[in-house]
Amino acid sequence: RRIVEVHAKGKPMADDVSAEVIARRTPGFTGADIANLLNEAALLAARRDRQVIGQSEIEAAIDRVIAGPERKTRALSDEEKAVIAYHEAGHALVGHVLPNSHPIHKVSIIARGRALGWTLALPTEDKYLKSRSELTDEMAMLLAGRTAEEIIFGEPTTGAANDIERVAEIARAMITEYGMSDELGPQKLGQQGGEVFLGKDMHHERNYSDAVAARIDEEVSGLVDAAHAEAREILTIHRTVLDRLAQGLIEHETLDGDALDEILSAVDAGAPVDAATVSASGPEIDSPQPVEQMRAEGLDP
Repeated sequence: RRIVEVHAKGKPMADDVSAEVIARRTPGFTGADIANLLNEAALLAARRDRQVIGQSEIEAAIDRVIAGPERKTRALSDEEKAVIAYHEAGHALVGHVLPNSHPIHKVSIIARGRALGWTLALPTEDKYLKSRSELTDEMAMLLAGRTAEEIIFGEPTTGAANDIERVAEIARAMITEYGMSDELGPQKLGQQGGEVFLGKDMHHERNYSDAVAARIDEEVSGLVDAAHAEAREILTIHRTVLDRLAQGLIEHETLDGDALDEILSAVDAGAPVDAATVSASGPEIDSPQPVEQMRAEGLDP
């Protein structure tokens, strides 16, 4: 809060802007990040011919800093819009259900930066360590977008490429760097090689046998498969909530605040529905076209 107050000094703030609220919305931000955010908000206020910086400008600036500038020129077909909506709804729903995920703050299918859609999950406080259960929940949330595509449309798209890459990195790091494998134990397997300052790329150097390499691959595959299965179970149980989230995104493009909380409250109230009793209530779309998508999740601790 004090950092926010320092950088906000001298800037005309509206009465509805609170330094404490900004601090809660920006965990993990450095002083430079806060300064950049407030400068963005000031520019937005000037473009809107406003004399003071309001909460709407602050929110828009936070989205811009985290997810990149809005790309209004990207025109999507109804098919792609529906795919992206279900993809992001999957992320949001699984992230909300899993106990070790950060709270879901906003979901949008408005393109920003390189992302066609994004789900913003913000930690409630700065954290510097992650437990095994937190990492496994993070993998399930990352795979939830692709899993939602599989459930609704029968096949995944290229939109999950970045999610899959991140899941693979987390799973392999859990086994080879963090010693989180029950089978292989607390070992550091392999080491990073390459001299970056000499222009070489970092690469992984093996210091273990082919047999151990095969066991590592099995462990990594097991973690990824478990995360995929957990995401599918959650989305299947709460299929009606998934549909409501996706329809809300298709209609409004962005869900946050009370609108998002109202939809997700059905999960908190314990209203799961057996998928066998739910008809395919999503849009009637044949063969959705592949889309390129990256998800902006906010700042990692």
